[in-house]
Amino acid sequence: MSDGTPADLFFDAAIGLLQRVREEEAEAITAAGTLLADTVAAGGRLFAFGAGHSSLAAQDVVYRAGGLALMNLLAVPGVVGVDVTPATLGSALERVDGLASAVLDSSPLRAGDALVIISLSGRNALPVEMALNARALGVRVIGVTSVAYATETSSRHSSGTFLRDHCDIVLDSKIAVGDAELTLDTIPAPFAPASTVVTSALMQAVMATTAATLADRGIEPPLLRSGNVDGGHDWNGRVMTEYGDRIFYRH
Repeated sequence: MSDGTPADLFFDAAIGLLQRVREEEAEAITAAGTLLADTVAAGGRLFAFGAGHSSLAAQDVVYRAGGLALMNLLAVPGVVGVDVTPATLGSALERVDGLASAVLDSSPLRAGDALVIISLSGRNALPVEMALNARALGVRVIGVTSVAYATETSSRHSSGTFLRDHCDIVLDSKIAVGDAELTLDTIPAPFAPASTVVTSALMQAVMATTAATLADRGIEPPLLRSGNVDGGHDWNGRVMTEYGDRIFYRH
């Protein structure tokens, strides 16, 4: 690391990754947005899942002003974020065989639904098993992951496979193994992760594509408005009433 402040260098790195994703994943983003639009149009439900920090990008598209009201969070106790104590337990649970099966068995997911699974490494048992089992149920799966991990690390699932191997569509975040963009001679470890910035942007690009695709078909996309905008509560109440049977976070 040489010229520029650490802040400048991080912004440069993040912008570079966003530009790569914009250019290299454009086709996959369109495909993912179309798949979600197809699901909505056919009466299916939408779900997003992420473990640990990957959950941040999943939560960002659920009950979101300007977002699709139909996107629901598929929650796995102990792994959604870092609120479990100790935080290391969340990492351990991601490696437990059978946890995804138990979650799916008790979830509302059914054939015809769509599930976005976000996992930076895509190597742990939980996201791999969740994708495998969801597809077996007839659920369409979109994976958001760093494909680099599948070539530079080994799987922690008994099958030896990665999340990317069990998806209908894969979005590659381009994040390098280790998720740290900067190095400095005076600091012994790489630092400044960018995966949340990039993955959240990928998710919002897909959501925007979904909304526009529905509108192109003459279907009003079920979008939420900010409760801090005049009329927002009434708007959201109408959307939630109309689509109440496909919204699970309000029950």
